[in-house]
Formats: sequence, C-alpha cells, structure tokens
Amino acid sequence: MYNYLKSKINRSIPVPKDISRLITYNPKEESHPTDAGMTPKEVAAIWAGVEALYRTGVYPGISFCLRRQGKMVLNRAIGHSHGNGYGDTPETKKIQMTPETPLCQFSASKAITAMMIHLLVEQGKIHLSDPVAHYIPEFAANGKHNITIYHLISHHGGIPAPPPDVDPELLFYHDAFIALLCGLKPSAEGGKQMAYHAITGGAIMGEIIRRVTGEDIRTLLRKSVQKPLGFQYFNYGVPEKQIPQIAVNYDTGWPLLFPISYIAKRALSIPWGEVVRISNDPRFMRVIIPAANLVATADEMSQFFQMMLNGGELNGVRIFDPLTIKRAVTASDAMKLDGTMVVPMRYSPGFMLGASPIGMWGPYSESAYGHVGFIHILCWADPDRDISVSLQTTGKPLVGPHLVMLAKLLLIIGRNCKIKSGVHQTTETNWALLLPLQNMLRRLLLDL
Repeated sequence: MYNYLKSKINRSIPVPKDISRLITYNPKEESHPTDAGMTPKEVAAIWAGVEALYRTGVYPGISFCLRRQGKMVLNRAIGHSHGNGYGDTPETKKIQMTPETPLCQFSASKAITAMMIHLLVEQGKIHLSDPVAHYIPEFAANGKHNITIYHLISHHGGIPAPPPDVDPELLFYHDAFIALLCGLKPSAEGGKQMAYHAITGGAIMGEIIRRVTGEDIRTLLRKSVQKPLGFQYFNYGVPEKQIPQIAVNYDTGWPLLFPISYIAKRALSIPWGEVVRISNDPRFMRVIIPAANLVATADEMSQFFQMMLNGGELNGVRIFDPLTIKRAVTASDAMKLDGTMVVPMRYSPGFMLGASPIGMWGPYSESAYGHVGFIHILCWADPDRDISVSLQTTGKPLVGPHLVMLAKLLLIIGRNCKIKSGVHQTTETNWALLLPLQNMLRRLLLDL
C-alpha cells in the first residue's frame, strides 16, 4: 500500500539499477579533461551528479553538455526522448535520448530573444531606453507610454502576465496576443517593480523586431546566429517534418498544492499541467513564441553561451560585439524579491544572474549569467570558472526529492570547475557554509 501511494504522489518513472544502457555519447567528441584544466576525477564527479539526478525518477530524459576553457568535456544523454514517461503505456514507442535530441527550451528562449534585441541596439536600429510605444504606438494605451524596452527586457515592465481568464491557446495567434498585451493596464509604473514577465515581455520584443526590421524574429535568428554557427535547430519552433523529433515533456513530481500551485499559476499564467500539455501540441512548434518555444540541443545551447564567454565570437565567427555582451549581462537591479515568483532574483537586461555564497547558478557564482526554462532546463555561463553549461530535462516537476539532487549537482559543478586564479571574488569561497543549506533542504524534503 505504501509503495502504491508513493507512486501516486510522486509521479515518477522506473529507473533500473544499471543505467549504462540508457546513456548515449560519442567519446571522440569529448575532450580529455586535462585539455580543459580539469582532472578525470572532476569530470567523473560531475557526470555522476547527472546520473544521480536521473535516478530520482522524475526525468524520463536528460541531456547534458559542459564546456570548460572552450573545450567540450561532457556531451551525454540519459533515458528516453519519447516513451517511458509518466502516463505512457507499455505500447508507447520508446526512443532513446541522445546528445542530438532537440528539446523545447521554454523560458531559456528569453535569453536568445534578448540577444536579438541587443543585436538591433548594436546595429543602431533601436535603443534600450526608447519607449516601447515608439515602435508599437498602440502599446501606449492605459498609461504604458513611458514603459521602455529596458524595462521589459529586465522584468520591470509592469505587465508581468496576461489576465488570468485568457485562453492559453491565444499564444498560437500572434497578432491577437499582441493586441491583448497592448490593451493591458500596467500593474506598476515602468521600472518601479521587479516581476518576472513569463510570456508578455518576449512577445512584445518579438513584435518590436518585426516592426523595425520588417522580418520576424525567426528570420533574424536564422540569419544572425543559426546559419553562421551551423546549428541544425536553435530557432523558434521547427519545420513540420522535424516536430516528431522534439523530445516529449512530462508532468512529473509531486502534485502541486496551495499556495505553491497559486504561485506557479501566477508565474506561468496557466495551470502547471496545462503548460506541459500545450508544449506537446504540434501547433506550439509551428508558431513563433519568443519567450517560450526556442528548440535546440544541449550542445547548441552550450555553444551559444560559450560564444558569449568568448566576447561574441565562436570558431572564428563574430556574432556580437564584445560591448554588446557586456551590456547584456550587466545587472539591472540589486538582488530583491521577485513580485511574480516570490523568490529573491537578480536580473540583467535579458539574463538571470548568479550570486554568492549561493545563487541561481550554484555556489559563488556572482559573475554567472544564464536562464532557466520550465522547469529544470538550465543554461548558463560562468566567466570566473570559464564554463558554459546546458542541462536539458523532459520531466517537469516543481517539488519533490529531485530538488536535493539538483542542488547537489550545481554544488558539484561549482566545486569541480574551480574558479580561475586571480579572479576577485566579492565573497571568500567557503564551502563549509553551503553544507548546512544542503542538509536543511534534504531534511525538509524527507519530512514532506
């Protein structure tokens, strides 16, 4: 009876004792650890952390890519991209997850959308301090005339979410969705309140790009990044024939109860399970959703952040000016409580920033920048450690025992990718401070 109830509460997948047959990678693609300033033991410890995350049973598929000093030391996948997920039947076709499997990046798309805005700034076509209404006149309605591009891109735009009664399928109709956002009355004056804009800011930025360039953001990204870097995917949605290749998402973990369910719905604008359902709808991959439907592999996301670490260049191809990168990752505000997610956050104009002694991107990560995607897609760069990382998962749990393993993985990455010598840290690296935090989280989850 206990095991039955446990399976109903923690919606997980069966994980065999030996998972070696579920792991795919090409050893020839991975650099030797010493070429990246690491030891084999350090790399093995990081991969063991990824395996431990898979063993929690809430991720049917995981893809992981890590570059250090520009060298790819890990590019591996575990599990399945299709089938073997919670709710699947024995008849559901199982397809192995591989490093080449494309996944929807969800909110990690925002980082790429932000960089398309920064590209237009670099080209002198727009300025971040410009009012949005300068490019979209109808946006000025109901007191939004002073809201700037910078306000929106840094989550201070005053329109963090659509009205709660909006049909989520409106996302499939761009013009109607833009008209809805233009008619909104702001919840706060632009720049006055930090509140995560889950879907609204990206849509408006995509519309600015369309009106300024005469082309949609998908075309701009293809011309400026996807083709120059030779990425197979890395764009908003995919062509029709590629839709079946995208990994399926699964609603896993513990069912959400109030008040967590309320906070989650306020952040996403729709219920948790509905997000998962919509993401697996083929229509979601046919349209352009700048805040939510970029499709890429773990390697492509890692390469993009490596390009940013390099000051805008990758493999001899210049994508952004170094000043553009600096502008994009400079903090827009101090660490403060986010009005949407009700957790402390620190943003730049387009990215989620790290902190010390512990932050979004692990321990002592105040120089790191990146973005999460619903919910455990994590893509980031840490200049102090000279790493670019992409963790891709198909399970979408908010609460559950996996949180301990996820926190532990970030800790393992931080400890085994050492901070470069000579780098000034605002906080002295004291790993002993982090152990009580990890133990407290473990006790909390075990007591639930």
